[in-house]
Amino acid sequence: MTSLTVEPAERGSTRIADRVVAKIAARAAREALPSGVPEDGQAPLATVSVQHGTARVRVSLELEYPADIGRQCGAVRRQVAQRVKALAGMEVPEVTVSVERLHSAHSRGADRGRTR
Repeated sequence: MTSLTVEPAERGSTRIADRVVAKIAARAAREALPSGVPEDGQAPLATVSVQHGTARVRVSLELEYPADIGRQCGAVRRQVAQRVKALAGMEVPEVTVSVERLHSAHSRGADRGRTR
């Protein structure tokens, strides 16, 4: 009778919490922005729903104005999908990007000159 031995590296399972995948996605979104996070802006935030090794991601972000919003959102979608797959090993069939606010360098300068 032959004994079947399973190597230690092959036993068990790995579970990655949704909040960890969300942190990876938020970081990837920040990496994808060519000008980074706008001055006075918030860093990208991500929420995820993970089921059966698949992550659906929603990213909220703020951009500099003027900007090619479509191009930047496309770059964020690609980067998030690639990084989540590379780091968490999950397929990402959907990345929804929501632009919450635009920051204008011109309006920031005007705000500095105002007295309140």
